[in-house]
Amino acid sequence: MTFNTLRPFASKVIEPLADFFIRYEVSPNAVSIISLICAFFAGVSFYYSPASREFILLAGILVILNSIFDALDGVIARKSNKATPRGDFLDHVIDRYSDVFIICSIFFAGYASWQVGVAAIVGVLLTSYLGTQAQALNLGRYYGGIMGRADRLVVIILAAFGNFAFPVLIAGFSILGWAVILIAVTSHVTAVQRIYYIWKELR
Repeated sequence: MTFNTLRPFASKVIEPLADFFIRYEVSPNAVSIISLICAFFAGVSFYYSPASREFILLAGILVILNSIFDALDGVIARKSNKATPRGDFLDHVIDRYSDVFIICSIFFAGYASWQVGVAAIVGVLLTSYLGTQAQALNLGRYYGGIMGRADRLVVIILAAFGNFAFPVLIAGFSILGWAVILIAVTSHVTAVQRIYYIWKELR
């Protein structure tokens, strides 16, 4: 799905930032690593947020930074003619570690049961795998479906700020807990959508 309505706004932020980093010769790989660091500390903040609400606000901000730097590395690589297979590989590895840090820390902190959390992270990793598996089968990268990585991050960011503002239970779950449930369900739906697309395209 992707939140296409946010793309024009995102471009207005990303493009000048990319020019800034290029001017100071910051490599795309360095930016990818910065995004991983943001994800790691977002995970730490989510984990400790039940003890202090301020941590959940910090976690939301760090997920925003992770999203920005994740988008930024590719733009820098393209604009500076430094796009390489190694950089693309690093970007995908870091994205998966970032997903694990962020999502696992939310259910480790108790916002959702471990059963729901495992379902969510398995769905996320399977969905991501299928996107690149399409490319491995010479079908080109395919990131269709109702819950891509951009959508997932927006859900987590909104849930973090929502949970900070309204730390109440809704039908037994916090806002962050419902976000994990939503990601668990929609990630597996997305995986099925991608499996169907890949199967249909294969001969």
